[in-house]
Amino acid sequence: MLVSDFHFDLPQEQIAQEPLADRAASRMLHLYRETGQFADRVFRDFSTLLREDDLLVLNNTRVFPARLYGSRQGSRSQPLSPHNPASREFLQGRIEVLLTRQVSTDPNEWQCLVRPGRKIGVGECLYFGESRELQAEVFSRGTFGERRIRFAPVDDFFQTIEKLGHVPLPPYISRSDRPADHERYQTVYARERGSVAAPTAGLHFTPEILTRLRERGIETAQLTLHVGLGTFQPVRVPIVEDHQLHKESYSISPENAEAVNRARNQHRRIVAVGTTTVRTLEYALAQSRDGGLEPGQGEADIFIYPGYQFRAVDAMLTNFHLPESTLLMLVCAFAGRERVLDAYRHAVQKGYRFYSYGDCMFLE
Repeated sequence: MLVSDFHFDLPQEQIAQEPLADRAASRMLHLYRETGQFADRVFRDFSTLLREDDLLVLNNTRVFPARLYGSRQGSRSQPLSPHNPASREFLQGRIEVLLTRQVSTDPNEWQCLVRPGRKIGVGECLYFGESRELQAEVFSRGTFGERRIRFAPVDDFFQTIEKLGHVPLPPYISRSDRPADHERYQTVYARERGSVAAPTAGLHFTPEILTRLRERGIETAQLTLHVGLGTFQPVRVPIVEDHQLHKESYSISPENAEAVNRARNQHRRIVAVGTTTVRTLEYALAQSRDGGLEPGQGEADIFIYPGYQFRAVDAMLTNFHLPESTLLMLVCAFAGRERVLDAYRHAVQKGYRFYSYGDCMFLE
């Protein structure tokens, strides 16, 4: 299967640069999988499209300010610590580091993307903050700007990150982050810190929408998948099957696993909010030893593209995705490539807003 089979043309001006003031005012394209028919709606109507016995599953991950700007220095010979900094030789220019996944807490090690990727080598020291509040060493190098770095100990690492870091807006948003993005690039039910990108389908929910769902008696469950490279890494191979996803950490509590299993046993629909929720449910269910969803933690690297047989999810809310992306491939696997691309062409023609701060689709 060719990656180019998932291409569509999108005018640059339809890539949303700003969020709407009213989250629930987003437009929503309603796609019926069996017939391929679709209808133009607004997200405020979402609760009316659900059945009273549906189970709605949300990803409660929280975005942290994972983009750091700092300086670099050449390789060192002395141990790195806040109390024993490397020599005060000339710092070699500005750098950007995007933390994508914490792989160890003691020592504090992270996978990340760096810019400029070709210049930052193993053994270099990285400094963040005017007084170098954070220091790190590069100790492993990957492809396409990937690095593994080790931070020197600080009293409260995440408090320091909150102070120094920036909201990691996607590259297609052609502006710097603003104070308002710290709240707006976050779902209203975000709880568990760890994502470098928002689960964007959830950005449309408001407290009022959630209240309306409860009033209708619609059950909700939550899980956590921390969005990292596995979600937004571009596909760099021409053949779909040759692409491999990075692992992303997830967790499912016993009570939420029980809610999913109860809905499945009662033949009720499971409605996933976002592709991250879809991937977590499908991956976790595939790991099951008895056919039910098991609680626990793990690392998901499932790559879903057409031909995949869904076991956990019956309906999906999702935003519009980039051409030739793994997220678009997942949606095409769920509703059929031609039907999804027809819906996308309609959305382009009707002026829908695309990507993270854009409009959404409901597929059932």
